[in-house]
Amino acid sequence: MALISRKTFQFYSSSTPASRSVLMTLSKRLSFIKGQQKPQCCSSVAMRMLCVKDKSQYMFCRKNHIQLRMQSLSVKETVRLCGDTENCTKSDNMWMDEQLFFKKLNNLCTSEEIFDFLSSLEVMSDTMAAGALQRISEVEVDDSGLKNPGVLENEVFRALCLQFEFESSKLSNTGLLNALQALVMLRIDPQSTLMVSLLSESEERLGKAQLTVENLCALGESLLELKSPSCAMLEQIVNHMQEKDIEKWSPREIVMVYKILQVTARERKQYQNLLNRLNSVTLPTVSQLSPNFASVILNSLVVLCQTQAVALVTALCKHSAKHVPYFTDYELVNVLDAFLYFGHREQIFTEALEMHVPQSILAMHPQTVCKVMQYCCKKAILSKPIFDAVAESFISSADRLNTDQIAEYIISFGTLNYLPPSASSLFRRLETVLHTRLSHFQPHTLVNLLHSCVLIQRYPLNFLPKIFSPYFLQKLQAQPPGLNGVVTSQLTQLFLTVTLECPFYEGPKLLPKYQVKAFPMPHSSCDVHLLKRVKTGLLYLLKKRIYFASEVSTPYFYAVDIEIKLDEEGFVLPVAQREEVHKRIALCVDGQNRFCANSHNLLGEEAIKQRHLQLLGYEVVQIPYFEVESLENCRKMAEYLHKKIFPHTYGLSR
Repeated sequence: MALISRKTFQFYSSSTPASRSVLMTLSKRLSFIKGQQKPQCCSSVAMRMLCVKDKSQYMFCRKNHIQLRMQSLSVKETVRLCGDTENCTKSDNMWMDEQLFFKKLNNLCTSEEIFDFLSSLEVMSDTMAAGALQRISEVEVDDSGLKNPGVLENEVFRALCLQFEFESSKLSNTGLLNALQALVMLRIDPQSTLMVSLLSESEERLGKAQLTVENLCALGESLLELKSPSCAMLEQIVNHMQEKDIEKWSPREIVMVYKILQVTARERKQYQNLLNRLNSVTLPTVSQLSPNFASVILNSLVVLCQTQAVALVTALCKHSAKHVPYFTDYELVNVLDAFLYFGHREQIFTEALEMHVPQSILAMHPQTVCKVMQYCCKKAILSKPIFDAVAESFISSADRLNTDQIAEYIISFGTLNYLPPSASSLFRRLETVLHTRLSHFQPHTLVNLLHSCVLIQRYPLNFLPKIFSPYFLQKLQAQPPGLNGVVTSQLTQLFLTVTLECPFYEGPKLLPKYQVKAFPMPHSSCDVHLLKRVKTGLLYLLKKRIYFASEVSTPYFYAVDIEIKLDEEGFVLPVAQREEVHKRIALCVDGQNRFCANSHNLLGEEAIKQRHLQLLGYEVVQIPYFEVESLENCRKMAEYLHKKIFPHTYGLSR
């Protein structure tokens, strides 16, 4: 432990070569924000000289005659607080209890108050001095960095920094690592002599196994905050951690090890045993985790591909629901990424989002809103409160969004087949944005966006000539993923839409070489079990299998689940017959995967298919799963199908 004291003494002349040399050295050694010009050396009035009393004491003279002195003790020596560090006698008017010190320190809200407070003390331990640096970082650093770089020029700050640099080998573990954390947060240059000294001392103690779990976590946190962390040191930390009693770790220590493992174990398997132990120990502590800790652990489980930790992931996802209003934007994005990665969905989490997003959307970062919409889209969650709020937000703030964000805001509306109450204003705003910034969109982003519009019958006729132009299609083909099956299907559906739904369109058409032969519908493929039940019911109804066909390909890119042919008088024809066909009936056997989650709202790709089949001349009969799931037997199914397909006939012979 080391003690830092202050005494008054007389100024020395600042004109001596020795003092000028010391000041120049001090100016070089103090560390500043990367990319900023280093401040000038302290004036002769502000800091006259550095006087070396002995090898273990460094004193700084300032204009108010205040002297800070650090007396070095061994790393393992017990903490002693005293005013006169030479005889270490305890004087009530010259020392302050650490608990009282930190209580007063935490009530200070500006760096000026902190510096004044430090100047009023006679003596303080290195942990108190490090705590002061940490408090300065808390009040002076925000998400954008150091708010007031002038803090680094303050004479008290400089005095503390120089003492920490020269006394690094004499500091307690806590004082050393807390000071390092604070200086990292203050964006101090890692290449400065101050930081090099602290990091070197930390590495030496790490190598000698002198650090506790708490110390290891503090060091790991500092290394992770550096832009180029020492992976070798991080691996050492993990190796030491494996030797500790993991069952006794606090949530903070657990979280820190997860964060370190993200860097050290991303592409290797040697830490999987540690991860397995960590996952097991974390599970019973989930209910105690703060919003930040829950977010960090979920993010780590994603990065570390812990797909086997099902119980932990499930518990964390459920626990996250109660924290939705308290997550920062960054934390909420991490949580949503975890839900998406692990394929998890929690109704209580969705309900929490529905409460939070409409109330907070004006303050949310656009990227967070995009992630919410992506989550809803991937999970097929049609949340009208969220979608309505996002629509209103887009109308008022579209100019502040980049092109990818614009697409993310809109695509979910088409995918989930939903028009909000403000749909007319929403798409007028989108059209204005497209007219202004069309050339800024990446080709694939633009195709995705316009395709989502036609799914909900919003036709981007003004922009299709660009999409169908050979120049645009060449650009599309040149950029990954190129003209793959998904992209060509979207282009084909855009072409089919204007052909069937906008016959007045006279612009360029999509050349046949860019059209697909059939639409792949992986997200809305037929429910095999439901299709089998329907076919069994039809066989009971029509008596012979020749009167209906399943999974029929059409000349119009779409596949029909079940097709039935009728003659002019309404009699059922064998499906192989091609003459005298007066009507074709397309049965759309719609399982749960063709609807939004917990909803009877068809997904956009199924809705446009049924709409187009009607325009192509089919009589479309929808067989939704929720109408037949309660039918008990084949006869009941046949009666249901009779009413759906032949509603105007009295019945068929049995």
